[in-house]
Amino acid sequence: MSYRYQRRRLGPRRQPLRFFLLLLILLSSICFGSIMAQATATMAFSPESVELAQTETDNSSEALVGTVDLVPPRYELGQEIYLKNCGTCHIPLPPQVMPTQTWQQLLQDSEHYGVKIPLLKDPNRLILWNYLQIFSRPLGREEPIPYRLAQSRYFKALHPLVKLPRPLTPVSCATCHPQADSFNFRTLAPNWEGDRREP
Repeated sequence: MSYRYQRRRLGPRRQPLRFFLLLLILLSSICFGSIMAQATATMAFSPESVELAQTETDNSSEALVGTVDLVPPRYELGQEIYLKNCGTCHIPLPPQVMPTQTWQQLLQDSEHYGVKIPLLKDPNRLILWNYLQIFSRPLGREEPIPYRLAQSRYFKALHPLVKLPRPLTPVSCATCHPQADSFNFRTLAPNWEGDRREP
């Protein structure tokens, strides 16, 4: 048997083997990547990591007890940027009271409720967006995007038994949440403390 004949005869058999090996490597890489992504996501918000973050927050001398949700360390800078940029002109609203789409529009609009403001530049804008996106909830497909607290079903859901003032503005929050200007929405006014209803 000549060398040329052997080479031709073995060549076609090696092609499927090479293809199979490449396919196997590709599939194993995809599986490994998805497992790592799941593990990372699970670790970021696992009960142990939240408990650890709570312990760190409790031990901190500047613990923000009144904030709406515990903010994991990876989103603290986003919250800090939010408070610095939004809390200097008005009471900073918790991201939970407005839908994700509202926050997205607000970050892109220099006309902020009738006031011309400078838009944030990257990377601060992206860091802030990550924070807002995680702590807000998306709207359904057919829902209109609310731009006022009174229009937000999320705000209404957080205040089910409260007769809300009209007009409803961020300043209105301070009537029931006296420390709202410090981003503390858990401390309630004395007239609400007895009921322990969250206004």
